[in-house]
Amino acid sequence: MNSINRVINLYTHAPKSARLIGTTNARFNADDGWFSKLLVRRIEPTKESHSRMLSDKETIYALHTHNIRPDSVDKYLKNYQKSVEFVHSKKSELGCELVGSWTVSVGDMDQALHLWRYVGGFEKIDRAKILFKEDPDYSALEKERGNFVRSRHLQYLLAFSFWPNGEPRSPHNIYEIRSYSLKPGTMIEWGNNWARGLTYRRAQNEAFAGYFSQIGRLYNVHHIWCYKNLQARRETRESTWRNPGWDECVAYTVPLIREMHCRILEPTEFSPTQ
Repeated sequence: MNSINRVINLYTHAPKSARLIGTTNARFNADDGWFSKLLVRRIEPTKESHSRMLSDKETIYALHTHNIRPDSVDKYLKNYQKSVEFVHSKKSELGCELVGSWTVSVGDMDQALHLWRYVGGFEKIDRAKILFKEDPDYSALEKERGNFVRSRHLQYLLAFSFWPNGEPRSPHNIYEIRSYSLKPGTMIEWGNNWARGLTYRRAQNEAFAGYFSQIGRLYNVHHIWCYKNLQARRETRESTWRNPGWDECVAYTVPLIREMHCRILEPTEFSPTQ
């Protein structure tokens, strides 16, 4: 710790010309990694939250991720379809609707994702939670569903204002959800780069929706893409790399990522978007 303090002290009291170290020169080599971390880019302060700057709607999305017991997938899907029918029958009271429902075909197997839209902010979510808890029919469905799942995770998300709105697609498609864990403090930079990056991916209409987390795993981003099949995905992605400017978007955003993974999704029979 004393050696680090000495380095900081020398850097602080060095002449200004000596402190103007270029980004390239500051990278040194792998042995100097601890020192290069002292010279990171400064995050500019802001009086606006990134959610206010990147999302312009009072709409909250709930992403439910359920890991299903391998021998109970069919029973689980029948149960969840009944839950969807229940919620939609009380849509005026609950203020929520299902955007998409998928099972994973490549990636985390025996997994289902359900994306719900709440119009009216967290006030609607608070009200819906009370109604779900107090309704015996819905409680019975949730209790039954507990027999079919191994684990569950819930995130509340906001939509990036520059992405499409997740409108229903006609059959038949596959979806890809690419999930990114970002370095804290980089959400604005991510949004700025992707607002430009999406302009290079309009030709095939594969962009479905993009979200960032509010509650749950923080600094988590989900981009959802729509393709006819895996071959169409390959061709679309390869053609994107031929667009001037796409490589710059990737180059600027990759350093912001701590972890990333993708899953290929297939719509359930009761999913509004196919």
